[in-house]
Amino acid sequence: MNKAPLILISNDDGIHAKGLKELTEVMRLFGEVLVIAPEVPMSGMSGAITVDKPLRAVKVEEEDGYTSYKCNGTPVDCVKLGFNQLTDRPPNFVVSGINHGANSSVSVVYSGTMGAAIEGCLHGVPSIGFSLCDYASDADFSKAKMIAARIFQSIFEQGLPLFTCLNVNIPKGNVNGVKLCRQTKGKWMEEFEKRTDPHSRDYFWLSGYFKNFEPEVEDTDLFALENQMASIVPINVDMTCFETLEQMKNWKF
Repeated sequence: MNKAPLILISNDDGIHAKGLKELTEVMRLFGEVLVIAPEVPMSGMSGAITVDKPLRAVKVEEEDGYTSYKCNGTPVDCVKLGFNQLTDRPPNFVVSGINHGANSSVSVVYSGTMGAAIEGCLHGVPSIGFSLCDYASDADFSKAKMIAARIFQSIFEQGLPLFTCLNVNIPKGNVNGVKLCRQTKGKWMEEFEKRTDPHSRDYFWLSGYFKNFEPEVEDTDLFALENQMASIVPINVDMTCFETLEQMKNWKF
């Protein structure tokens, strides 16, 4: 008899995040769920892995069709453990989130949410990172859950190309549809605020703002979000710039 698909869920907001619980509730409609999430928030960890200490995974809950662990590692560590140690069969899907806050445009480079999804597709299974454009710990995920279910249903039926995953961002409030997009060209203008502690030692807080290089371009993820549409951006883990590769073929080194 065929088993239900095994869906591995992780995140970067930690095991207690509301977005993780909401996503788990949705994914349990589609199959058996294995949650492995960091024991503390790990935002901004991207594809980081732990190499300087042993990893520990502690079972948090277990019931029919559902098991959850908390791990002292990064989101990518969690996914690796899911494929290598914590289940008797490889997951069929990896789903990450729902993140508290957007991971649109170049934020995908820094995102631990997307780090987990990218790690999933490196293992050859369809993978999706979900983010809601609301940083509040008690954010309303009701519409985000419906979007996540619709998109996952499509991937469940259609699959994804090998080594490709999806970066899905959902606006706060009303959602006026779903739009397939490309990543917005932009840059975080990283400014550090310099301060001085009581011992007269300097320290720095990361601050700054995002600069959108193409604010009126309609096929970008930020344009979709600004117009209250959920954005879907396919992500390819092959980072080769083929245009530059072609330009450099006649160079002499």
